[in-house]
Amino acid sequence: MRYDVLIIGGGPAGNYLAGLLAGKVDVAVVEKKGSFGGKACTGIIGAQNYEKLGLPREAVLNEVRGALFYSRIQSFEVARKNPQAYVVDRKTLEKALAERAVKRGADYFMATTFRGFKNGKAVLQHFNERFEVEADVYVGADGVSSTVARAIGAKSRAEFLSGYEVEVVGNFRKDFVEVWVNKEIIPDFFAWLVPVSEGLARVGTFGDMESLNRFLRVRMLNPTSVIEFKAGSVGLGWRKPWTSGNVALLGDAALQIKPTTAGGIVFGAICARELTRAVLSGDLQSYEKACSWVKRQISFGLRFRKLFLRMNQNDIERIFEVLSSDEVRAIIEAQADFDDHLRTAKAVLKRPKVLAKLIRISPAIVRALL
Repeated sequence: MRYDVLIIGGGPAGNYLAGLLAGKVDVAVVEKKGSFGGKACTGIIGAQNYEKLGLPREAVLNEVRGALFYSRIQSFEVARKNPQAYVVDRKTLEKALAERAVKRGADYFMATTFRGFKNGKAVLQHFNERFEVEADVYVGADGVSSTVARAIGAKSRAEFLSGYEVEVVGNFRKDFVEVWVNKEIIPDFFAWLVPVSEGLARVGTFGDMESLNRFLRVRMLNPTSVIEFKAGSVGLGWRKPWTSGNVALLGDAALQIKPTTAGGIVFGAICARELTRAVLSGDLQSYEKACSWVKRQISFGLRFRKLFLRMNQNDIERIFEVLSSDEVRAIIEAQADFDDHLRTAKAVLKRPKVLAKLIRISPAIVRALL
């Protein structure tokens, strides 16, 4: 059995790539699960990129136009008239992308596990049957704990975090997400509340389960109103190389993940477009360089993450004072980009008064953001 491209992993990145390549080359996708979805995923994606990338509208559950930010003692709101982000159903997203790819000519091997490479071929296992598939290009899109990455000897320099998320019934503001930054209850990250509807929200954080439990108590959400619980892991940092010979890594397998929010769907899809160009041009090695925008975003996010870990809650309160000012809120509402956090930071730091206030808090903040 032979293909031009064999994609290992049927998540959003792998299925999106399959749809881009199908009809142009012979492509197949290997997915170890028997169905799509199931992974812990808040599923909030910038509306502009969602439309630009042509992701399926049927996966959209809710539209969000603003955010409420909370520290230990402060809060502020930013909002726009139009939707800034979509809340999506992960299972529907993956399945719709796979359906699109199959209609364009892709083959799918479900409930099939990649076991490694042998003599230039991929060794696959479907239940008790082992077989080999040969391809000109192999793509590892098999998540943070990528088997393909291990097979090519890729090295990771990253912070790996456990994440916990619940869906809880309550009364919520449907078009606003909540971001809580309080190291006294969530020391390692922030907590989020993303409404699916007026009566249902996804609530989660990274760190440990007790951090999530503390947040549920602070937010006065009833644990007995939780109707779904999921856990997972994320890697914030670098995994190199992204290409080795005729093998490329994509999405979470390449740690194409925002260190600021731990979201990876958009970065994976953007890199899938660049990988498609590299495959079709016959120059696989051009792929990583073509993803320079994503790499700049990751570099910025890692600086921001390092800064956050050094801060205490008093530092955060002082930053909240700056961010909640009318001047900064106006900048964010006018220029902020849901997926381009570097652009947002630069827009804020262009204001001399804002820059001076942040320097007074700590020069390290400005160095990290720039």
